[in-house]
Amino acid sequence: MAGVSTPELAAAVCNAGALGSLGVAATDAAGARAMIEAVRRRAAGALNVNLFVHAPTPPDRAREAAWLAAMAPLFAGFGATAPAILRPIYQSFVQDDAMLAMLLEVRPEVVSFHFGLPAAERIAALKSAGCLLVATATSLAEARAARAAGMDAVVAQGWEAGGHRGVFDPDAPDDRLGTMALTRLLVLRSGLPVIAAGGIMDGRGIRAMLDLGAVAAQLGTAFVGCPESSADQAYREALAGPAASHTVMTSAISGRPARGLPNRFTAWGEQVNLPHPGYPMTYDAGKALIAAARAAGETGFAAQWAGQGAPLARALPAAELIALLAREMDEAGS
Repeated sequence: MAGVSTPELAAAVCNAGALGSLGVAATDAAGARAMIEAVRRRAAGALNVNLFVHAPTPPDRAREAAWLAAMAPLFAGFGATAPAILRPIYQSFVQDDAMLAMLLEVRPEVVSFHFGLPAAERIAALKSAGCLLVATATSLAEARAARAAGMDAVVAQGWEAGGHRGVFDPDAPDDRLGTMALTRLLVLRSGLPVIAAGGIMDGRGIRAMLDLGAVAAQLGTAFVGCPESSADQAYREALAGPAASHTVMTSAISGRPARGLPNRFTAWGEQVNLPHPGYPMTYDAGKALIAAARAAGETGFAAQWAGQGAPLARALPAAELIALLAREMDEAGS
């Protein structure tokens, strides 16, 4: 939820008795520090800080030029020009020494990783600082790699999940395991505590994951509609509309597979027949197009990430949603 998570949302979740999370992949060390401090001013208790640990994509100017040429008519439709070159707009934690130094100083209770695993020395440093470490896995092989690397727990991210798919290698075959099958598989064979994620929207869904052996559940899409999230009005309206029943997986927006609400951008992605420039260079082009469309009053080009459980979303303040989830869990277990 790097696109919509806010300190206000994380703090509200923490104050309601759950583990609030901050997605800091889209900011630098200074920005992440400011977000963490903002949560600390509003809430006590444990906080999770989530980082992207993608392998940096080497530049491929020919591929980038072809991609930009294909996007040029889209930009022209909004009276804008496509970027001349693409930049790696987000720095991976594998290279971000400043982010590591900041985390070692502020010591968040939980640090979680998406897209892969950091180097051994970074893991050791964070563990020495007292951080509990969690990695996303979409397969048993990834979960076992997480265990071997020293992770304390693993998030079983099912195919249903909204946002970016956490595969370590986006070019490798993906078995697309659903949350139920993956959770049970990792509970039995990963050797790590398992946190279930993907398509979980209510307390009964959480209870089902606990019954499968998970120690917790991770919900993202369920909190997009909370007033504390940074989702804009168009995103909220789309989440509450018919598009929620037809989420799609696309790499065209960011360069990595991600599940979101269908719109004009995802439809274009289904038609374009070109290799994208990789993550996050593709996202540089995507964000430029999103900005051009928004400036022209068009909301159909946006990264509106959501999972397959989106039709079950409730637009409630975070504290009310947490309380409702807890009641539903209790009722499901009685």
